[in-house]
Amino acid sequence: SYEFVQCLSPTGLHKVAYKVWGNPNNPNVVMCVHGLTRVSDDFDDVAAVLAPHFRVICPDIVGRGRSDRLLDPQNYQLAQYLADLVTLIARINAKNLYWFGTSMGGLIGILMSSLPNNPVRKLLLVDVGPVVNPNAISRIADYVGQDVRFDTFEEGCAYIKKIMSPFGPHSDEQWRKLGGDVLKKNDEGQWVRHYDLKISIPFKAVTPESSAAAEKLMWAAYDAIKCPTLIVRGELSDLLSKETAKDMSERGPKAKIVEVKGVGHAPTFMNPDQ
Repeated sequence: SYEFVQCLSPTGLHKVAYKVWGNPNNPNVVMCVHGLTRVSDDFDDVAAVLAPHFRVICPDIVGRGRSDRLLDPQNYQLAQYLADLVTLIARINAKNLYWFGTSMGGLIGILMSSLPNNPVRKLLLVDVGPVVNPNAISRIADYVGQDVRFDTFEEGCAYIKKIMSPFGPHSDEQWRKLGGDVLKKNDEGQWVRHYDLKISIPFKAVTPESSAAAEKLMWAAYDAIKCPTLIVRGELSDLLSKETAKDMSERGPKAKIVEVKGVGHAPTFMNPDQ
């Protein structure tokens, strides 16, 4: 089931949707945060496994899924997402927070975990770190803002399977879920993607200078993390390099690293071996 929390941006109020699994009074909370163009439903399999032991909270980051769209697309930035999730954490009253962040969700987790007096007890980063490979940025930028439309659900799923092929091997049923979670029917009866295409505007505005500044900021945040940290890296990842992962194991929280064989960016945790 979905609940909503009201959040604030520089241009007004917006609602962030989130899924709740497990005992609503459990003080031990796992916060599962998805990647750039994905949604909370990505964590359905993980949440079902964790729910007997934890309260599991899976938000749709603003601009995605069932959450509102921002009036000013320039606010589709990590700082806004961080502020929204601080509001969500206050709403759910989490005493002990365990962060499970994939890609963009991991970057938000690094920032959250770096803050003084933060509630994060353990941090799981799925295929992301302070250094983001420029080739991966180019690959993602190519599709993130494209206004693609499909006459049938099957065509839409085939497209999602193509652009998300680095996820690695999945069954046809799993690909239907991975597609269905991020597709919706528009008023004309076509299948379109379940996010605001304008999230691409700040993403495409990245320059080498702004990227270098962001990398410096992210390393500073990573070095400030005190909680135990685990990195799950796709063996074939084009986003998190082996070199960056090694650096992350040697500085800051000195993360432990696990590699998932035969998978790129990023492991989905839909298969039992993950």
